[in-house]
Amino acid sequence: MSGSEKNLSGGRAAQGSALIGEPLLLEFDNNRLLPELYGEHGKHLSRIEQTLDVSLANRGNQVFVSGAADNCARAEQVLSALYAHLERGAEVTGGDVDGALRLSLGSNPNADADDTPEGAPDGAGVTKPKSGKTTRGNSNGKGTGRGGEKGKKLYGGVALRTQRREVLPRSSTQADYIQALVKNELVVGLGPAGTGKTYLAVAAAATMLVEGKVDRIILSRPAVEAGENLGFLPGDMRDKVDPYLRPLYDALYDMLPGPQVTRSLESGEIEIAPLAFMRGRTLSNSFVILDESQNATPMQMKMFLTRMGENSRMVITGDPSQIDLPFGAKSGLKDAMEILPKVRGVDIIRFGEEDVVRHDMVTRIVKAYNRRDATLPPQGRERRTRKADDKVDDKVDNTVDNKVDNND
Repeated sequence: MSGSEKNLSGGRAAQGSALIGEPLLLEFDNNRLLPELYGEHGKHLSRIEQTLDVSLANRGNQVFVSGAADNCARAEQVLSALYAHLERGAEVTGGDVDGALRLSLGSNPNADADDTPEGAPDGAGVTKPKSGKTTRGNSNGKGTGRGGEKGKKLYGGVALRTQRREVLPRSSTQADYIQALVKNELVVGLGPAGTGKTYLAVAAAATMLVEGKVDRIILSRPAVEAGENLGFLPGDMRDKVDPYLRPLYDALYDMLPGPQVTRSLESGEIEIAPLAFMRGRTLSNSFVILDESQNATPMQMKMFLTRMGENSRMVITGDPSQIDLPFGAKSGLKDAMEILPKVRGVDIIRFGEEDVVRHDMVTRIVKAYNRRDATLPPQGRERRTRKADDKVDDKVDNTVDNKVDNND
């Protein structure tokens, strides 16, 4: 698909009992938004065609959709939702297209949208998307009628609006996670790397800070290296902790203007709080995020959970499969998961390999590791991981010792 007009008869035959029906005509009011909707050289339309097995032909502000009825309805969902995203001043990336496709494949394309008015707010920073016009035409592509309710249903009415971007869910689990971040005081996000646990938590924190619902953001993370010993780090406390918190900084700069982040860090409105130094504090009117919590000890986790003060929210994120603690030490995250499910008001969201939203290669890697780990007994799996980490530590220590001996 190059973005130019295509023959409507070029659609592939649908599988099974779903038959190719009359072409579906979508119309969009603002022509200036269409280049970004279609993508450079029509790459977004091509992605939709390949994933949903439909044929798309764009003529001006119209898109003709041919294929199986359900697949056409999903294409309508995706294009209407992305167009509404552009209407609100956001941009559409390849990741947004993939996320919309992932959501459409997991939804009922013919379900009715809810009764929430278009563009109406739904909680802290959460907005209901709008959509374009839809016409189910006859064989020559002409017809009458208005539609577009499909776009509102795709994201479930969930989107976080920050000063720099509108963050949309890219999987159904992410949609549940955003809803939990908005509604609950304590949320735990568990799952593999690349599922958006930390990024969405920072987006929710930035949204609530801008809206005045909290006074500050507190970011914390255990200072544990991933299989390496970095040794002495120069500088003050913030300089020493910064390398461990870089993913949180990256997410902050994605959500807020750079100068505001810098000012907020200097004023304490955004605070970097090493987990080891939080004992004795009461964190009130704050949005507190503990990242990489699988590397906290049970004592640290209990200490962190009991810091919550009035009008505060806490988010704990972690991947139980990537524990960097010394061999034999119990993860505070695993310990907390034996206790927190019994506590009222705690929402635990579990991500799976199907929720990975980074590069497709990351999804394949996570699946490959999971398949391998599934063949190992739990104790052997943990022992194998820890032994590998110990070997890395020994290799680093030997390298350092050799350098010292050579200098002597």
